[in-house]
Amino acid sequence: MDLAPIITASRGDAPMDLLLTNARIVNVFSGRVIEGCIAVKDGYVAGFGRYDAGETMDLKGRYVSPGFIDSHVHIESAMVCVSEFARAVAPHGTTTVVADPHEIANVLGTAGIDYMLRSTQGQPMDCLLALPSCVPATEMETAGARLTAGDLEAFINHPRVVALAEMMNYPGVIYTDAAVMAKLTMARTHRRTMDGHAPGLSGRRLFAYTSAGIASDHECTRAEEAFEKLELGIHIMVREGTCARNLDALFPVINRDTWRRMMWCTDDRHPHDILSDGHVDAVIRKAVARGLDPLTAIRMGTINPADYFGIRDAGAIAPGRKANLVVFSNLADIQAEQVFYMGRPVAENGSMLPTVQRPDPAAVPPSMRLDPHGLDFSIPASGRRMRVIGAIADQVVTRCEIMDVSEKDGLAVVDVARDLIKMAVVERYTGQARTGKGFVTGLGLKHGAIASSVAHDSHNIIVAGVTDTDMQVAAAAVVKMGGGLSAASDGRILASLPLPVGGLMSDQPMETVRRQMAAMITAAGKLGAALPDPFMTLGFLALPVIPELKLTDKGLVDVTRFKIVSLFL
Repeated sequence: MDLAPIITASRGDAPMDLLLTNARIVNVFSGRVIEGCIAVKDGYVAGFGRYDAGETMDLKGRYVSPGFIDSHVHIESAMVCVSEFARAVAPHGTTTVVADPHEIANVLGTAGIDYMLRSTQGQPMDCLLALPSCVPATEMETAGARLTAGDLEAFINHPRVVALAEMMNYPGVIYTDAAVMAKLTMARTHRRTMDGHAPGLSGRRLFAYTSAGIASDHECTRAEEAFEKLELGIHIMVREGTCARNLDALFPVINRDTWRRMMWCTDDRHPHDILSDGHVDAVIRKAVARGLDPLTAIRMGTINPADYFGIRDAGAIAPGRKANLVVFSNLADIQAEQVFYMGRPVAENGSMLPTVQRPDPAAVPPSMRLDPHGLDFSIPASGRRMRVIGAIADQVVTRCEIMDVSEKDGLAVVDVARDLIKMAVVERYTGQARTGKGFVTGLGLKHGAIASSVAHDSHNIIVAGVTDTDMQVAAAAVVKMGGGLSAASDGRILASLPLPVGGLMSDQPMETVRRQMAAMITAAGKLGAALPDPFMTLGFLALPVIPELKLTDKGLVDVTRFKIVSLFL
């Protein structure tokens, strides 16, 4: 960045590149809307008022706010590669994301981080990275890689790396696990922000976690939990994803004393939600509809995350900050009509401009090492009562249900009448196909099976079904595609969605993936699934760092006690 031309233009001694006139400028520092002109030079805001400029654009009294910032997102959850993600969210006014490539890193290790850094270069938005802190998330699952503090330190000084991502291994922090301490020390040494992940932590355990210098949490599901963390100095990221939506529960926490330490994030959002509802703009609209002051809602999506991460060149409309701008007409119902990135128009009325080029795709190695033939999903009955995962709509947390075993010929079997469905997690990295087996209630399946290679966080193959045969057919389809989603019934595939990039992402446009995903949800619905997105819910049933009961390839995990437990009591 050459400062001299910008400073010279700011003085008025050289023309600006662009002058936006008749604008209502949202000032996130003062909380006021100011009528005036915005002058842009070399992609940066350089001044306000009348300047000579190479191009003048009349905004006709519309509002202009800083581009929105997503404070915590897993791009992989959008199920498309980075270029397609950017082309989907930029038209909604998102000009910066802080992405945690935790998913692809669990599959490919440092090659996954390198892939994301290469893929995020040259996009029509700023894709910043937080380095994944927990690969694998725990020792209670098999991932495709293991990342040490030394592995992460190789990336820490990259100009687009701004943080150490969510420290999910909170027991490792609390009990000072050596590997965890090494990662925290590395981040502190390099003065990087350290994000948290502490669902339900309270009291002395939370004090210990906070003492490590961890500065945020996006896992709060109750107002009381968020207040306790705020009062310890923890920033709260209010999450509105596809599976976990916490704004309603946390809305009472947002007030004139707390809003400055709160921000929006999407975490995991599927294509249908992004394309039909939006991205950070959707969270802002929802908050405003609930009664939050629109300027406060905008500030929580701009200057708050910028300040939290130390992003000094975005998050506000001010000299020296990037001209990342969102133009809209209605402050009470923000719909992006124009989006600028680095002073250049990139989107209008919900669509990318045809002049915006896609960077060349980065290569990614294959990740599926599994022979699906011979998978055995039978479960010998060895008790009368058992632990069952209770899935909850719109949440990533589950319940631990205790239910009677349905037995036939010495095997624990499905009981559709009680919504008791079999599930399994099959390891896909070593060729050994170790399989954890259990039962789930809450999915609602009455026929067939559904399977996915998106199974947080290690992304082994997860499958749930009514018959072992359909579970085998669904799992085999996922392997054949090199990763993806499938639905099967009566021994045949009803629908499938290929995800060849790490078993997590498609190389197709998001609209194509949305249509494929809609077909998947329709197929699952025909099988009886009653959840809005059963595949998103299924994908989190293997995550052993969010309570209460989860399943990995190593077995059932009691997350509260952070240990593997037996299926039968």
